[in-house]
Amino acid sequence: MSIRIVVADDHEVVRAGYAGLLATQADFTVVGTARDGAEAVRVCREQAPDVVLMDVRMPVMDGIQATARLHGGPDAPRVLVLTTFDLDEHVYDALTAGASGFLLKDVTAERLFDAVRVVAAGEALLAPGITRRLIAEFARLRPKAPARSTLDVLTPRETDVLRLLAEGLSNPELAARLHLGEQTVKTHVSRILSKLGLRDRTQAVVMAYETGLVIPRTG
Repeated sequence: MSIRIVVADDHEVVRAGYAGLLATQADFTVVGTARDGAEAVRVCREQAPDVVLMDVRMPVMDGIQATARLHGGPDAPRVLVLTTFDLDEHVYDALTAGASGFLLKDVTAERLFDAVRVVAAGEALLAPGITRRLIAEFARLRPKAPARSTLDVLTPRETDVLRLLAEGLSNPELAARLHLGEQTVKTHVSRILSKLGLRDRTQAVVMAYETGLVIPRTG
């Protein structure tokens, strides 16, 4: 099946460039573009894309507000945030608003294609090393919320899985570390998301840091 994509960026050249690049892939269909967050929300509601490439800093409505609006709607698309800086506090806000991950604007074409496919599948945290570092940095700087007790609904094994998710481990790596089958790991991840009311692995990593289950490393 073709992955339906919307590109939202206030710079026309950037917007058209991403749209044209994505259109070169046989399994991608660019169903719309938007010049600001408000237009992105409208286009997404009309076109029902699977993935949105979302710039953060846009007029009328920024990418964070647009992500939150989309995240709360039915059949919400997965949001892939575009940013110029890899430690941008606005990206952290976008992740907590419901984005599935982020990309730097100087990303290579192949990394962009892979990222869209990964986010569309919803099976893995995008760019785990970079995203994890970003989440850890801003979790360290901000008050922790929600409380650690939020995780009491998890079993000890599920807590172990969440902790390793926050370290950026993939399903095969989780399975090897915990001496479990990959299908069992997938089941644990699904239960964690369901119990905590989370949409995907990125949101689970955010919660692991914010509750203090994983302590950001310093230095």
